[in-house]
Amino acid sequence: MNTDVRIKEKLIAQFGEATYKDGLLDRGFLANMVFSDKNKLELLNSIVHPVVIQEAKDWAERQTTRYSLKEAALLFESGSYKELDYTILVTAPMDIRIQRVIERDGATEQQVQERINKQLSDEEKLQLADFVIVNDGITPLLPQVWTLHQKFLK
Repeated sequence: MNTDVRIKEKLIAQFGEATYKDGLLDRGFLANMVFSDKNKLELLNSIVHPVVIQEAKDWAERQTTRYSLKEAALLFESGSYKELDYTILVTAPMDIRIQRVIERDGATEQQVQERINKQLSDEEKLQLADFVIVNDGITPLLPQVWTLHQKFLK
């Protein structure tokens, strides 16, 4: 969203010049606009998701490693998980997730909760995920990642 000219031009045209500050996406500005209006959120997704999905496909085709990983916040919501061999859901308790977003974006707890409410529930994501990594700040991450790495090498 910061480097693709097609996305930048469309976002500015739809959401205004304030969408970018000093050439970088103003995540807070855009989030405040789209997470309070379902139609604007759908418009944002219709601009971003097709480009991101195609870029990921193109990137994956160029890889020569035994496997590659795709990270996407809305992997299940966008439907792009259907293009993958496996999915990994990284999860954490809701209070930790909310706190992380507050710290990252400077959003309020209510704003974060509104965003979460527009996504699939954890139960729905768990049904779609092939593997789960727990990122709760207590459970060691490296052994979980290593176990999956070994599975994928086979």
